[in-house]
Amino acid sequence: MLKGIPASPGIVAGKAFLFDIRQLIVTEKDIKQDAVPSEITRFEEALIKTRSEILTIQKKISREMGAQHAEIFNAHLLVLEDRTLIEEIIEGLKKELKCVEYIFSKVIGKYIKVFSNMNDEYLKERTSDIEDVGKRILKNLIGAQEKTLSDLKEQVIVVAYDLSPSDTANMHKKNVIGFVTDIGGRTSHTAIMAKSLEIPAVVGLEKATVRIKTGDTLIVDGTEGIVIINPDKSVLKKYETKQQKFAEFGKILLDFKDILAATIDGHRVEISANIELPDEVDSVIAHGAEGIGLYRTEFLYMNRNDIPDEEEQFEAYKKVAAKLSKSPVIIRTLDLGGDKFLSQLKFPHEMNPFLGWRAIRFCLARPEIFKAQLRAMLRASVFGNVKIMFPMISGLGELRQAIKVLEEAKQELKNKKMNFNHDIEVGAMIEIPSAALTCDLLAKEVDFFSIGTNDLIQYSLAVDRANEKIAYLYRPTHPAVLRLIKNIIDSGHKENIWVGMCGEMAAESGFVLILLGLGLDEFSMSPLTIPEMKYVVSNVKFEDARKIAEEALSLPTGEEIEAFANKRLNEFIP
Repeated sequence: MLKGIPASPGIVAGKAFLFDIRQLIVTEKDIKQDAVPSEITRFEEALIKTRSEILTIQKKISREMGAQHAEIFNAHLLVLEDRTLIEEIIEGLKKELKCVEYIFSKVIGKYIKVFSNMNDEYLKERTSDIEDVGKRILKNLIGAQEKTLSDLKEQVIVVAYDLSPSDTANMHKKNVIGFVTDIGGRTSHTAIMAKSLEIPAVVGLEKATVRIKTGDTLIVDGTEGIVIINPDKSVLKKYETKQQKFAEFGKILLDFKDILAATIDGHRVEISANIELPDEVDSVIAHGAEGIGLYRTEFLYMNRNDIPDEEEQFEAYKKVAAKLSKSPVIIRTLDLGGDKFLSQLKFPHEMNPFLGWRAIRFCLARPEIFKAQLRAMLRASVFGNVKIMFPMISGLGELRQAIKVLEEAKQELKNKKMNFNHDIEVGAMIEIPSAALTCDLLAKEVDFFSIGTNDLIQYSLAVDRANEKIAYLYRPTHPAVLRLIKNIIDSGHKENIWVGMCGEMAAESGFVLILLGLGLDEFSMSPLTIPEMKYVVSNVKFEDARKIAEEALSLPTGEEIEAFANKRLNEFIP
């Protein structure tokens, strides 16, 4: 049995197909000075052909899965248009007098190394974009035949070291019934595409391609992150039963997506969605979200060569607000910085970027960028129930500075006689221990809190969640984390403000009972998880959840708390 990271829920059994995506072999060849122009021409032709291939895949994905999933390939197209990369290859050709495929392989390898060494999990996993484009360009330079998953003739479970967006785009849902990979995480494109295709998947298995051969019988449990190789009949039978129960449970969940989230004894909470792009609103509505608890605005700034102006941002925010009408839309101000750098914003190199010039710190240092975004948000508030949230707040001083800039942005709009909601709600994201410990002070000056557990856990436990060697220490149920969460909720309620959570912890059904019992008012998560969370909430009493939270806080270790929470969840929802 292999244990990895659950990427897409569900259970499937079938034959393994080992998908060989080993690196193309590039030979180092010397060229003469007069051959440089023809090598540049070859490179340009390879770029054109690669662009055509990617556009074809993008259209296919848009047609079959929707425009929001096709946007994954915008990052690939931008790699092809990156002038710095292209000029570095051309300069390398002239200087080293080696064949273009060798120079290209060398340069793209450098870029891949830089991205793979980043601390930010999202950007680290974007390495696959560069690898995918690089592989395509090299294939076109050396004339290699492309291997794809589109020609499979029978149902298989794909086993690979990694799967690029192009690989997953070429999958035929009818014949690819599941997949497993050696590398990858919950936020990788592989995981995103698996969820969209509703295919069970497990990633981060490390040695799947070594342990599994084509033709082996596999069981893939994408819910638990387990892969079983060549199981006996009794194990197959056990998982067939489990698979049937999972399918039946999926049908039950569909009945819960449109209900209001309330416990058996009538305690109401809100279940909201996290989004990155305006096109995701359709999924938010389809899965029964009561609003948007986190709109990550930095994705408007990424994968481009310029900075979005106020008008472009206004149109993006307006589109979301208008579609959701009276439902709340919490827009987080820019959370760039650290490893989420943009060359056009001139971020400095930092020894410890996650503790550096990022989020609200960057925004306060660049008020012209900050104000343009705030004005866009304020203008969008006319079209819906928009709320503004400041990230990475470490204390009262930063919060007051941010609110001061917001007031200046309001005055600028007043001077221009532009409409906006003058009473727009303002909140703080609590994700730094210093904020969690002084939230009684912060609560007096905002309308709501949203707990960002991803960073709060990382900072509180001194654990880099992208570091595989210490991933076992990243535990949301650590007593220190739960005590901080309790303090945040209690402090907010004392000042009569509501408290939500937009980190991954809010989407874990095993933790819902504890969070519910602690008094959390709003849970925000991926749209796909919403029906399940509504189901869990509607099957418990609030009073029972309070007792579970109280007992959980009395336990000494995160392991014991997690085991206890799962045990109680199974008692309420077998």
